[in-house]
Amino acid sequence: MPSDKHLIDTITAELRAARHNWRERQGRELDLGSRELPSHQAVHQAVDTLCAILFPMRLGPPDLTKEREDQFVAYMLGNVERELVSQVTLELQYLDRGQQDLVALRTQASGQVSRLLAQLPALRRQLDEDVLAAYHGDPAATCVDEVLISYPGVEAIIHHRIAHGFYRAGLPMIARIIAEKAHSATGIDIHPGATIGRAFFVDHGTGVVVGETAIIGDRVRIYQNVTLGAVRFNKDETGALTKGEPRHPIVEDDVVVYAGATILGRITIGRGRQLRCDGSRRRHFVPVSN
Repeated sequence: MPSDKHLIDTITAELRAARHNWRERQGRELDLGSRELPSHQAVHQAVDTLCAILFPMRLGPPDLTKEREDQFVAYMLGNVERELVSQVTLELQYLDRGQQDLVALRTQASGQVSRLLAQLPALRRQLDEDVLAAYHGDPAATCVDEVLISYPGVEAIIHHRIAHGFYRAGLPMIARIIAEKAHSATGIDIHPGATIGRAFFVDHGTGVVVGETAIIGDRVRIYQNVTLGAVRFNKDETGALTKGEPRHPIVEDDVVVYAGATILGRITIGRGRQLRCDGSRRRHFVPVSN
């Protein structure tokens, strides 16, 4: 109907104007000939592939056999390398804002992806420790395979350790997409910048929040509705929030943080401490050391 077409044309024009105004205000009014940001869908697919590469007989295709395991891993490594190079190139283009040509950026992306993929064997060994920590830390767990394929805390730490690699490589957008994929699936919100030691276990997990500058030691266990957050945010002379300052807790080795605990600010929870919350009021935890 003519009226419907007129409405569609009007909405399209107004949305075009809104996009133009946003890009102009943000200094981003460029000649956008193609997609300029990494794709959620492509990154999600790449992460699923990485999980299958890391645990082919548990997180890979249902028809995979032991005899074809190495063949599957090699084939999928080639596929995921190509996809990740494309997505990393997009993020580098965005961050570079036209300073380098596409060939140089793609070469840089290829090198970054190769270095990230070369870390997969060490990552697998680290994740094995996380899986064992979950199995030994939960009396309801019947076997390590159950933990790997069904526990939200394990899914969250797998994604975090992958995301953290991208974060450390200077690729915060892809890292955040991976982190939010796990957050949406598990209810566990771990910023990709958080530093987490060996044999980490989040039990139950719903409502757990771990901030960007949090540092967690080895063999730490966290239960549901725990927050490792910031208590204040510094501002610069323009009034904008200061980025990257240490503002989240340090949790040392062998700490257990039970359900509902809220730990705010750059305080240190000393080795071996157990933190509890009675559920009727918020407890304030004082620093053990500075």
